[in-house]
Amino acid sequence: MNTNLVIGPVMIPLATAIILIIFHRRMLAQKIISIISVSFALLYACYLLYRASDGTILLFYASNWVPPFGIAMVIDMLSALMVTASGILAFVCMIYSLSTMDEGRLRNFYLPLYQMFFVGINGSLITGDIFNLFVFFEIMLMSSYVLLVLGSERGQLREGFKYLIINIVSSSFFLVALGVVYSLAGTMNMADLAVKLPQAPNQGLVTMSAMLFLLVFGVKAAIFPLYFWLPNSYHQPPPAISAIFGGLLTKVGVYVLIRIFTLIFIGDVEFTHSILFVLGVLTMFFGVIITISQTDFRMILSYHIISQVGYMVMGLGMFSVLAVAGAIFHMLHNIIVKTGLFLASGITQEVTGTTDLHKMGGLLHRYPWLGWTFFVTAMALAGVPPLSGFFSKFMLIQAGAELGNYYSIAAVLGVGFLTLFSMIKIFLYAFWGEEKPVPERPDFDYKKIMPACLLLCGIAVCMGLGASYVCDFVLLAAEQLMNPQLYIDTVLFAAI
Repeated sequence: MNTNLVIGPVMIPLATAIILIIFHRRMLAQKIISIISVSFALLYACYLLYRASDGTILLFYASNWVPPFGIAMVIDMLSALMVTASGILAFVCMIYSLSTMDEGRLRNFYLPLYQMFFVGINGSLITGDIFNLFVFFEIMLMSSYVLLVLGSERGQLREGFKYLIINIVSSSFFLVALGVVYSLAGTMNMADLAVKLPQAPNQGLVTMSAMLFLLVFGVKAAIFPLYFWLPNSYHQPPPAISAIFGGLLTKVGVYVLIRIFTLIFIGDVEFTHSILFVLGVLTMFFGVIITISQTDFRMILSYHIISQVGYMVMGLGMFSVLAVAGAIFHMLHNIIVKTGLFLASGITQEVTGTTDLHKMGGLLHRYPWLGWTFFVTAMALAGVPPLSGFFSKFMLIQAGAELGNYYSIAAVLGVGFLTLFSMIKIFLYAFWGEEKPVPERPDFDYKKIMPACLLLCGIAVCMGLGASYVCDFVLLAAEQLMNPQLYIDTVLFAAI
């Protein structure tokens, strides 16, 4: 269905960023405009999800040029779910930012950069053109570069430089991969690539280009062994920025992997998806094992980003409807839960002045809402029933049983146990036991920003208690992905 509604997730934050720059000297106006914008964007995303929930694929043809000659924007069930998750994070982290971000960062264009970051995120989620995927990714990355170093603290600048160099290199490989694909198919439209690449005379070169894309988005998703840049980079900026990065940035990389390895690169599934499966399992284990020796609150959460990405890549590698649905469920669950944990860690850092678990203790006595909100969200991450993480992992276990892939079952159970261990370690050190003295912060009212954490915790609980409804959505998304001809026919022939 061809409709201009599709470009809303990009146009809303883009227009807001422009308006915020115009009002850059009026901070109160910027805050009001930002809250209105993220609220409207979330409602808009929910409407698009409703429109896509019956299986309809929504299209927008730029300048009425029909693909493959023009640029298509596409919203199917997967992109609708991801845009909605993006809208939730934009709303929650904006509330948290306005309560905690220092005046210096706010006056140095934090709010316009925040909006431009979501322009890149949402554009990457809805584009149907692989070159424009590169463009939107670069918009997202350029915004993230500045957000990462905004404040110019020593650690931020050091890790920001590393982050910049790594992404410049991976983006260069992205361009190489685009060149190879264009030389083989003569098109950048994803649906057209799905038709023409299987007909290319040199299928070895097609597989090589698939590995190039895996390298590029493996870096961006932080899969094994390309995750080395992530923990320190996400540890340095303020919690609101870390929460956005940890909750969403790597998941966009996973989203692209799911998109291209269910639509474009499915000619040699036995080879490509076996590699994805192995890398997913290794990412799960190497991410979680490192957390056992860590005693820094935010570093543990950063390494868990890596581990949780492994579940999603493993599900993609198993390549069945149920496995891909489990990967999507886990991605949505992790976006919500990981953001909530990073926000809780930010409040903990504010009230204790440290992220070292050995210097914390007994916070539950003084901050019960914070402690129990963290506990419930952490149990969701670990997969304790009836919370959201249990059902996403159960779907992956069920998929492994149906395929006779018992390595996947062992991986899910083993990594889940280690995740539970590390979450309990944080709770015992930081919140349980005897209360340790913490610096007095009369200017800091943690109850003002607790609603952001409570909202995400509540969503995690609802996703668990209402798992049957979530499963309907993710199964529809997986069925569309595993039937790529539906996407191809809709994009290429709907306007004819």
